[in-house]
Amino acid sequence: MGYAMNEEQHQVLRRQMMQVISIYVEHASNEIGKERLDSRVQEVIGNVPRHEFVPCEMRPYAYFDGPLPIGYEKTISQPFIVALMTDLLEVDEENTVLEVGTGLGYHAAILAGLAGKVFTVEIVEELAVQAKENLRRVGYDNIEMKVGNGSTGWPEHAPFDNILVAAAPEIIPPSLINQLKPGGKMVVPAGIADAQQLMLVEKNDSGKLSTKEIIPVRFSPLEVIN
Repeated sequence: MGYAMNEEQHQVLRRQMMQVISIYVEHASNEIGKERLDSRVQEVIGNVPRHEFVPCEMRPYAYFDGPLPIGYEKTISQPFIVALMTDLLEVDEENTVLEVGTGLGYHAAILAGLAGKVFTVEIVEELAVQAKENLRRVGYDNIEMKVGNGSTGWPEHAPFDNILVAAAPEIIPPSLINQLKPGGKMVVPAGIADAQQLMLVEKNDSGKLSTKEIIPVRFSPLEVIN
């Protein structure tokens, strides 16, 4: 039997993880335009039990600084990247959020702590089943999930105040842009495999788009339906 940590030990590791995230944010402050994360984002990430959203054999490494494999050639992103993407979205408690790429549910849990409602789409059915169980076990009730190709969004619940994409298309799918509300923000890694950039896409009140490259990243490719 492996050694199981108690909640107090997990809290210590979460605090250490938050310290590391803060250091990264300071180092990247020129690129991201700020020296610290929004306090709401810090609080939610500091409270979500990341170890509940990784495979059992990865639990001892849940709070390490780096991505972790979750099976099916997918990963849970590095904590700093999760924090940065969340911060860039500027989610408030009235917002409806679309997440593309549920994985095992970690980022959906963070978004659920900030938003009114989260809709999340996962292409791998086995991951979606595990994510649903993880989110139920931890106690989130403002998340709706489906299995499908997230590149087409979730038209029935559109438009969304915020869209977070956890896999990288070469070009941002028009269907996702169309499902973003005027005044909304989308965070998406985009580009070819070795030249991806984390992008902040904003749609102003009249529907005009602006995009900004934040930092270089490396994500699994998004399977896109044309």
